[in-house]
Parts: sequence; C-alpha cells; structure tokens
Amino acid sequence: MTKFADVTVGAELPVVSYPVNRLSLVKYCGASGDFNYIHWNERIARSVGLPNVIAHGMFTMAQAGRYVTDWAGDAGAVVEFGVRFSAMVVVPDDDTGATIEISGAVEEKLDGNLVAVALTARSGDAKVLTRARAVVRLP
Repeated sequence: MTKFADVTVGAELPVVSYPVNRLSLVKYCGASGDFNYIHWNERIARSVGLPNVIAHGMFTMAQAGRYVTDWAGDAGAVVEFGVRFSAMVVVPDDDTGATIEISGAVEEKLDGNLVAVALTARSGDAKVLTRARAVVRLP
C-alpha cells in the first residue's frame, strides 16, 4: 500500500484480500487456544445450524488489524482499534476456502498527528465487520 500519500479526509485506502482456508483456521485454533469445533469440524458446525465451518471472529478482526498495521508501517502507530462482528466468514473445505476483503478510508483528522480510519471488511456478499475503526499516529 502507498503509505500516507493522501491523508485528507475521505481519502480511500486500497482493497486488500486475505485468503482463509481450513489450515488457516486450525493454525489460529492453536495460536488462540480456541478449539471450538465450529471452527474446524464441518459435521459439528452443521449440527448446530451453521452453514459450514466459520472463521473465528477474532481471526477476522485480526485481518483488519493486519490491514491497518501494514498501512501504518508500524503496529505501535495504531493507538485505537475496534470492531463489531456483523456476519460470519464461512470457510468451505475446498481448494479455495474464503476471502476477507478489507478496505479503508480516512474518516477524520485528529489532534496530535492522528487520523481515524474507517474500515470495511467483506466476505462474499456479506459485510463481516461493522463500526470498524482505527486511530493511527502518522509519522
């Protein structure tokens, strides 16, 4: 991403796609300690009414965080970050899996060389995060 080329209010950040497959979810289970069956076992996921295995909400949030830190160039520059979960990322057991697409826009300039960035995260036709926002300290 081109960093800080245009930090005017309304400036759009590029869309970045993050692939998600079953292996990604199993790795996240190990990293997070959350081995809930709905994140890796299709039979169990379907038995509780889900359409298929779903990604952890925090996995989805982490992709949005990764997007912001990649744009900022420094994880320490992110001074606030929050989201609300609005839809599931369904991850089929095939060669493709799913994709989380994240984009952003500069929402407002704040004091102290800070900018608020509004984020959009989608998977398929669904907006999977709402009220996603980060405050970043620019260099």
